[in-house]
Amino acid sequence: MRDVIIIGAGAVGCTIARELSFYQPDVLVLEKECDVAAGTTGRNSAVVHAGFNNRPGSLMARLCVEGSRGMEALCRELDVPYRKTGKTLVAFDEEDREILRKLKAQGDANGCRGLKLIGKEELEELVPGVGGIGGFYSPETAILDPFKYCIAMAENAAENGVTFRFGEEVTGIRREEGGFTVTTPKGSYTGRILINSAGLAADRVSAMAGVDGYHIYPCRGEYFILDEVAQDLLPMPVYPALKAGIGGLGVHVTPTIHGNIIIGPSAEYIEEPDDYATTPAVMDKLWREAQALLPQLKRRHIIGAYSGIRAKLAPENEGGYRDFVIKEEEACPGLINLVGIESPGLTASRPIALMVREMVGKHLPLTPKEGAVRTHRFPPVFAKLERAEQERLIREDPEYGEIVCRCRRVTKAEIRWAIENPLGARSLSAVKYRAWATTGRCNGGYCLNRIVEMLVREYGMRPEEVTLRGPGSEMFSGEVK
Repeated sequence: MRDVIIIGAGAVGCTIARELSFYQPDVLVLEKECDVAAGTTGRNSAVVHAGFNNRPGSLMARLCVEGSRGMEALCRELDVPYRKTGKTLVAFDEEDREILRKLKAQGDANGCRGLKLIGKEELEELVPGVGGIGGFYSPETAILDPFKYCIAMAENAAENGVTFRFGEEVTGIRREEGGFTVTTPKGSYTGRILINSAGLAADRVSAMAGVDGYHIYPCRGEYFILDEVAQDLLPMPVYPALKAGIGGLGVHVTPTIHGNIIIGPSAEYIEEPDDYATTPAVMDKLWREAQALLPQLKRRHIIGAYSGIRAKLAPENEGGYRDFVIKEEEACPGLINLVGIESPGLTASRPIALMVREMVGKHLPLTPKEGAVRTHRFPPVFAKLERAEQERLIREDPEYGEIVCRCRRVTKAEIRWAIENPLGARSLSAVKYRAWATTGRCNGGYCLNRIVEMLVREYGMRPEEVTLRGPGSEMFSGEVK
């Protein structure tokens, strides 16, 4: 019997796993997808929020502020790309100005630092070319790489002994004397403590364990991805003044840690929790609203699109947000539920993990594990190194001299590291999010076949086994000759 079973390997589940890995309990993580960060964690705006959007006194507000303040040091510890950019919200009329005044007061009450209302001239200095008559500035907002954040958490946890099993969707949970039996299509697992960090499926997982009463409302947000033009057009995220009743923070324009710009998200309640479509009507609306914020955006900059889905507890007719649910269920001792962990869940992930650790500690002795490590390092990003360092790496490993992805200048050595990752994920998306290949303007037109060739010729996979995101997304059905 395991001490702890965690269901879900998004940012929160992986951060909980890492936090528990510093102690003696035996921890298992079950994830229905083929890799970490496959759900909401890998489909958001990649912003570290300062904490002014959430109701004072709420868990959301407290944990977001705590997470924001500790994120820079945490990312340094885990070697995760992070940059404190600041953020502006734009007012287009006097109604917007009043919204931003109230937002500043809310942020001040939450303990956010450095918030200020700004006029048109200062807004233009912060973000040249932005529309609007004034705005609001948050200096503590930042951006990061959410994929590497989650990967680093999971790899650090695995190094300390946590077991990850992918492709294991939970289909049943049975409460037993002294613990739980969790069933997946691949087998059954028993554990003393069950942590439900299943995101969009958290309500269903809770019901399987015998605790009803939760309902997740999927709310889809669609995004454009623009080319690497952020350094020329956008130094920080730019948001509109938040109107009451919508399901998100409004359509915004955000630079990414890799130099792209993303536009979005929309906010549309949908029926299916895995409907990741992007739709022409919504995308057209996104573009119009983005150009109102930043008129110099051009359609030629667009290189792709994607969508993410929020796990909302607030139904559509209510809108807005309900607070996080983070609790051990009285009706089911040993079941720790995390329900409705939408934005700012990524920012708040470590404070959430610390809360959960304390709950686990009421049942199990949290004796520090001898030899546990807290640091993590990724291989160097070849394209960002100085020429002398690049030449040194090529001398040591000639595969650093072979470019596989031309748009991002990703080398064969980096692709090999991604394929041989410690978690054992072997999909094309696993390679993509570790090495960042296939993410350039050609969308994999040059490098995709080279990555597939490596998987087949050097790692013994059959073409029919190569998937985009695990079973059901096979890339090939056979050979023509």
